Amino acid sequence: MIKVRLADGQILEVDKGTSAADVLKEGLSKKQKKRLILARVDGELKDLGFRLQNDCKLEPVFLGDEQAQEVLRHSTAHLMAQAVKELYPEVQVAIGPAIEQGFYYDFNTREPFSPEDIAKIEKKMKELSKKALPIERIDMPIDEAIAFFENKKEPYKVELLEDLKKEGAETVSLYRQGEFVDLCRGPHLPDTGKIQAFKLLSVAGAFWRGDENREMLQRIYGTAFFDKKALKEHLDRLEEAKRRDHRKIGKELELFSIEESIGPGLILWHPKGALVRKIMEDFWRDEHLKRGYSLLFTPHIAKRELWKTSGHLDFYAENMYAPMQIDEVEYQIKPMNCPFHIAIYNSRKRSYRELPLRWCELGTVYRYERTGTLHGLMRVRGFTQDDAHIFCTPGQLDQEIIEILDMTLYMLQVFGFQKYDIYLSTRPDKYVGSDEHWELATNALKRALENKGLAYEIDPGEGVFYGPKIDIKIKDCLDRSWQCSTIQVDFNLPERFDVKYTGEDGQEHAPIMVHRALLGSLERFFGVLIEHYAGAFPIWLSPIQARVITITDRQDEWAKKVLEILRSKGIRADLDLRNEKLGKKIREAQLEKIPYMLVLGDKEVADQSVSPRTRRGETLDAMSVEEFAELLEKQAMQEKMGGVTSPGNSKQE
Repeated sequence: MIKVRLADGQILEVDKGTSAADVLKEGLSKKQKKRLILARVDGELKDLGFRLQNDCKLEPVFLGDEQAQEVLRHSTAHLMAQAVKELYPEVQVAIGPAIEQGFYYDFNTREPFSPEDIAKIEKKMKELSKKALPIERIDMPIDEAIAFFENKKEPYKVELLEDLKKEGAETVSLYRQGEFVDLCRGPHLPDTGKIQAFKLLSVAGAFWRGDENREMLQRIYGTAFFDKKALKEHLDRLEEAKRRDHRKIGKELELFSIEESIGPGLILWHPKGALVRKIMEDFWRDEHLKRGYSLLFTPHIAKRELWKTSGHLDFYAENMYAPMQIDEVEYQIKPMNCPFHIAIYNSRKRSYRELPLRWCELGTVYRYERTGTLHGLMRVRGFTQDDAHIFCTPGQLDQEIIEILDMTLYMLQVFGFQKYDIYLSTRPDKYVGSDEHWELATNALKRALENKGLAYEIDPGEGVFYGPKIDIKIKDCLDRSWQCSTIQVDFNLPERFDVKYTGEDGQEHAPIMVHRALLGSLERFFGVLIEHYAGAFPIWLSPIQARVITITDRQDEWAKKVLEILRSKGIRADLDLRNEKLGKKIREAQLEKIPYMLVLGDKEVADQSVSPRTRRGETLDAMSVEEFAELLEKQAMQEKMGGVTSPGNSKQE
């Protein structure tokens, strides 16, 4: 007998090997039994058929439980694979995991899936759902499982099983629903009838196991929710995300482009995009100078030997470009700025009196990303990091991290991001440096977060090879997370490059090096900004803040004077003197997301005034050019003081 403690505190004695379902259903109503989908055993989700072997805490999991979303989506992936096999028996199945907000499954098929195929698959899934087929776990000896899938002519399952066998596995679990059987750890829902609110979204190519030397498979993406209302809300968000796609808006507003003749993952900044970048850079530099940072500029290439010393060739070579030969010496384009900043530090002896040294650089780096992973501005091969390195003593470390956190959150707020998740990433399997140093660095990051009262999650094993880190993932207006800010403590590089300072005791000591990026990369951050604001940037960031528009050519001279006054006051303005209808001029300015249009007619010429109109269609009273300039400047200042958190939602924008 074993003791099972239920959610209400009641303790039952049951036979060892009793299923979780048999214990749970005893105390449930008929309605609850119908909604029961999983068991939570000592906090871990299990199938209802899971056999209890030890004393444990047992809780029911019902339809709609947020923690069961991943299981729902994984079960839906299996349902999709079953539908594919029933419709196209010759197709071979690969893997089908749940992912954030959805799932996918990879298939080997002679012909790519067409939109008509996807519609058929979704229809078949609905038929299988209505049948409420039981989903049953089968534990099987691994050799028997290999023979089973060989007989089924499923080579990808066989390959996975053979790898598991090499790792020492003796038994594996399979899941059966109807005639379909899949290799899987589980857990899964009790039957296909619990899968009702789902949608297949897209098809893409994917190399088997992510290896571009292996065969290309067809990957079908989908999503699933516990109810149709949540599914509809998600699909609406996806439509809104399409409307905000930075690649689409970037082209429409002429902000940037990627040209095949230049190369994939290499960004061309057009005049308007470059102007936004200048505004971002000016703000970034000014804020750093206020906080005691010094600016650096470093080369784009260095001798290959530098990257050996830094350890990048040992730990990062696959992301670096091939070396080039210059004067019989090998050089390599930089993937990081760190070794250059260390070289500046080592250019002379340093004293403890100089520390902390805070050095920052908007440094352009180049990293090899596989073609299939490139995505507009979000994943590129050449990008500018808002990089900084701080050299400090152990006693200064905690305060430096606190100040970095303050600066990071302030800058994110100014750009309009006030929601974020914070992660503390700990030591990975492959690392350098002593365990003692890793513990010191990790504890310093923890203390800083706790000192600021910031909630965070531990992300085990996700630190970089040279040290632990804090990652801040901002959330945009669609509640999507984006990795931007990072703070990393490094004891390793100072050792590798023999970085020293003379301490108060007259002895030499190794400083602690802190790597940090607030925005991440300008390219990626700009892409996030475009989608967050749907291209309708706040006034302080807009490449064109106001457009002067004439009704007829009688206003041309006054329009030119207005433009001259605005530009003299630092306002980014342009002029539309075209012989077009006023409505067309206004509509085009709205489509370009320009915050203000200054409409000039005969009355404005006579009064030497302007009539402002916002991109949302609001009309303001006529005012002098000076009054408008003051209004615009005040609004821009208010935006920077308070941030803009829910912009670009208007369909007009």
